[in-house]
Amino acid sequence: MNIINSISEYHQLLSLPEPLHPLVSIIQVADTHIMETDVWEQFYINFYSVSLKRDVSAKVKYGQQYYDFNKGVMNFLAPKQVQSLSISDIRLINQECGQGYVLLFHPDFLGRHPLAASIKNYGFFSYALNEALHISEKEENSIIEILKKIDEEYQHIDRHTQDIILSQIDLLLNYSIRFYERQFITRKFVNNDLLIRMEQLLHRYFDKGESLQNGLPTVEYLAHNLNLSPNYLSDMLRSLTGQNAQQHIHNKMIEKAKEYLTSSNLSVAEIAYQLGFEYPQSFNKFFKKKTDISPLEYRQSFN
Repeated sequence: MNIINSISEYHQLLSLPEPLHPLVSIIQVADTHIMETDVWEQFYINFYSVSLKRDVSAKVKYGQQYYDFNKGVMNFLAPKQVQSLSISDIRLINQECGQGYVLLFHPDFLGRHPLAASIKNYGFFSYALNEALHISEKEENSIIEILKKIDEEYQHIDRHTQDIILSQIDLLLNYSIRFYERQFITRKFVNNDLLIRMEQLLHRYFDKGESLQNGLPTVEYLAHNLNLSPNYLSDMLRSLTGQNAQQHIHNKMIEKAKEYLTSSNLSVAEIAYQLGFEYPQSFNKFFKKKTDISPLEYRQSFN
């Protein structure tokens, strides 16, 4: 695994001059020319990357998928997310690099700013590349304006530079949340289909006995079977229903528990194992927390 630790090193690999600031940089996509080196075969960067790219027909491999950079596309990468590029990928990108900007900022740049803690709440930094943000021309102009302000600010570094740039990054990330929520709404038809498929997955998980073999269903299990990243799935569900993926799993578990309690002769312990709980006490505690009564009290209320 190749690790690109510094923004300066990254600039060098993209055939760019040294960055003006060691911990933050704005790159013009059209100015880049990727060096043909085996570093790219499997690598990760040790800093954050926010890209806005247009008219890029080349593909980049991320995990097991290739992603096409189309017009008005934003991607977000946190440190240590593994990527890969082949020599043929590099040559294609260099020929058809397109237009746009890339914002790079190192975790050390966040310092004691509130963003150092809150950046973990921006789930889109762990979305897969095929879950990119597609923005309108108006939205794109808003993002470009912020990126240009950041670029202007680190041209003259003083004691105010860090706070001003971080306030702009914070603004950019909040705009990105707004635009993603808009995207969830405008793709509601597609997302409703995903919601139905997720419900079918959970139904099958319990009815086919997968819970007995594999334990409680997880967000990762659902995301994998829906070809989504866990954070994207949760954020999409929260936008559609007000509840994240974990809450949907819990709702289905309570639904199935009530079904077993009212229509079967299974003991409470047997129901716990049927749902995937390792210990009946854990099931009792979970059920009471969600319904305010114990499983046995719920069963008795129907007798």
